[in-house]
Amino acid sequence: MDKISVVGLVLGLVAIVGGQILEGGHVASLSQPTALLIVLGGTMGAVMLQSPYATFLRGMRMVRWIWYPPMVDYARLIKQICSWSQLSRREGLLALESVMSQLKDDFSRKGLQLLVDGAEPERLREVLEVEINTYEQELKLSARIWEAAGGYSPTIGILGAVLGLIHVMENLSDPSKLGAGIAVAFVATIYGVGLANLVFLPMSNKLKAHINRLIVQREMIVDGLVGIANGDNPRIIESRLQGYVF
Repeated sequence: MDKISVVGLVLGLVAIVGGQILEGGHVASLSQPTALLIVLGGTMGAVMLQSPYATFLRGMRMVRWIWYPPMVDYARLIKQICSWSQLSRREGLLALESVMSQLKDDFSRKGLQLLVDGAEPERLREVLEVEINTYEQELKLSARIWEAAGGYSPTIGILGAVLGLIHVMENLSDPSKLGAGIAVAFVATIYGVGLANLVFLPMSNKLKAHINRLIVQREMIVDGLVGIANGDNPRIIESRLQGYVF
């Protein structure tokens, strides 16, 4: 689990609620299911309207990456690619066919298949980079639904506040309800701004960071396979791949 994500979310919520208490306010005044319904429902509706079904669904599934990011083991990957290089130098490129059946990663299998089929290094890089670009674009489009949610949420919150004020205006004849009604109306704005800046936008940025790690992983695979195709020494390949790791 990504503990810093949990700590960050809890810290943000505690700071806001704690500030409310220190100012003499009540936590219950921040609990307004109607305002939450307006903000969350309106925001998700707007995001769904702008997004293709597959993109929206993928973006929802990627939420788990915030707490359980995809595993990327650069050291293990470098070791694996170097073993491919050593095998190809000892027994030839055709020996890599035995390795393909053991791989779970479709991208690595495709790269090895091109290598075994005798693809030229530049052609190999060209084919795999097209796939990387497509993969990156699809993932980033999915991550951007949360960026879009962060843009819509404050506006929907203002809309909820206006709706609440309309309700207040309808009860001007009863002054006892005005103060509470206005307070409830502005809670929608708090939800809109808070969700945008504490949840949606940070989520989008963290997902993009994880996507960048996945892209680096694939670029390392391409670089390693091109090195094998060129007949580079395994130590040279290893040294070049280590340059990707910070």
